Amino acid sequence: MQVKKIELTHIDGQLQLGDSTFPAIVENKPGFTNLDDCIAWVKENLAELESELATAGSLLFRGFPINSAETFDAFSAAFGYANFTYKESLSNAVRVNFTERVFTANEAPKDVEIYLHHEMAQTPIYPSKLFFFCQSAAETGGATPLCRSDSLFTELEKQAPTLAKDFEEKGVKYTTRMPGADDANSGQGRSWKSTLSVDSVEAAEAKLAELGYSWQWQEDGSLVATTPVMQAVMQLDNGVKTFFNQLIAAYMGWKGVRENPASAITFGDGSRIPKEGLELVNGLADRFTYDLQWQDGDVALVDNYMAMHGRRPYSGDRKRQVLVALAAA
Repeated sequence: MQVKKIELTHIDGQLQLGDSTFPAIVENKPGFTNLDDCIAWVKENLAELESELATAGSLLFRGFPINSAETFDAFSAAFGYANFTYKESLSNAVRVNFTERVFTANEAPKDVEIYLHHEMAQTPIYPSKLFFFCQSAAETGGATPLCRSDSLFTELEKQAPTLAKDFEEKGVKYTTRMPGADDANSGQGRSWKSTLSVDSVEAAEAKLAELGYSWQWQEDGSLVATTPVMQAVMQLDNGVKTFFNQLIAAYMGWKGVRENPASAITFGDGSRIPKEGLELVNGLADRFTYDLQWQDGDVALVDNYMAMHGRRPYSGDRKRQVLVALAAA
């Protein structure tokens, strides 16, 4: 087989951000009908695909013969990135594994919005690349918003330079509650045992201490834990700065945080993040966000350092099934 080069295409609503189009769209123009040809094509064009990803922040593969967790597993593995398993992560989102590499994006109810965030940026351990696979699109809604956080931070520096400097220099701390048992009806329902991969209070405390957390046990068996100082702004190898954090998701989606932000998020020195600053960041994000309207078989590759993602609510009898594979590259 003669392997064909990649060919980008355009769809409605793409954003033009500087010299890049966001997200970049790669259609199955060669007309691949089997997985082996797809894998060979990825490997042959990997340098160009990675170059495009570094510029655009996200690639959408549309029309390729990816139709199951297993074929998605093989397609994502073709990129050669080290696997970042959900089991070993510190994510407190409830998910279900299909293979060791592949699991559900989130098990939160369909009417719950998952706000923009960088994957696991509220923990000291996070992946660098995210693969999403739409096995079944929702009847109505269910888009995955993608936001270029480098563009967001550039605009924040223009509009609120002091706030941007505080985020960059002070960093941020997060306080989260981990329930005593898994709660599938919550977007943050993974228990402390599951989150920390431990089976006892003693092991949990040892893990938290090793990671630099502070914590308090609650009477109901839940655990309230506060991170060490985490970066709120990341500088990439090319010098570009991105708004790398979980602040929008925490402010907009975590229970009680809009009413009292300091209950869950502060600057790294413990001082309050001004509520008007959080509102500004949330509003600016809309300008740099593209809503990915899924089609069955779509695969999106997202640079977790450059782009945030979320999930819009959805409805209808058809089950929305979006799977994910995480990578460390």
